[in-house]
Amino acid sequence: MKILAIDSSGLTATVAVLEDERMTAEYTINHKKTHSQTLVPMLDEIKAMTELDLTTVDAIAVAKGPGSFTGLRIGSATAKGLGLALDKPLVAVSTLEALAMNAWGSDKLICPMMDARREQVYTGLYRFEDGELKVVKEDCAISVEELCGIIDKMGEDVLFLGDGVPVYKEVIDKLLRVTHTYAPPHMSRQRAGALAVLAARYFEEGRIETAAAHKPEYLRVSQAERVKAEKEGAAKC
Repeated sequence: MKILAIDSSGLTATVAVLEDERMTAEYTINHKKTHSQTLVPMLDEIKAMTELDLTTVDAIAVAKGPGSFTGLRIGSATAKGLGLALDKPLVAVSTLEALAMNAWGSDKLICPMMDARREQVYTGLYRFEDGELKVVKEDCAISVEELCGIIDKMGEDVLFLGDGVPVYKEVIDKLLRVTHTYAPPHMSRQRAGALAVLAARYFEEGRIETAAAHKPEYLRVSQAERVKAEKEGAAKC
């Protein structure tokens, strides 16, 4: 099985190729340029360096969200274009679940957290059971205060990771009563390798979709859509 994985849902752009039990390549960058400038060149570099024939790929994995509206659109458009051109299925994986996969083997409650702006985070709760990542709380967009309240009620040690950590670390330290730690930098951002591992499992379970059918899952409407709705509401008054 050969999986090509793409994730541009957050600040990091990342591409990987997983072939059976071997991670053939992983290219991750988080440095100023937009994903529209980096994602395809990264893919081309991996293709050249590994002599990858894209027609041999079994499926294309993509982070389906939540995350940056622009980033998700870029990643989805890239994956859909490849899927349509190559006639390959897509495997859509939760951005937060893939982030949690970075902490494989942890015995703590795992809380991936992405800055959703407007004083909210995209988050979910996960744990590993017998080596398998299990969902404890489904993906959602909530305030850090509400998240801390939920975790405190569970009473478990928790590991935080994601780009929401540096934004809300002081708030978490102030509000959270349970023991908590923060993942180091190499674990705390999106990595297409983790996405690919989950996608391989999904592929074996038949959890695939056509490129034409794929749509990102934003969890919230965009700011532009909110402004439009507010203007339309005001016009009707």
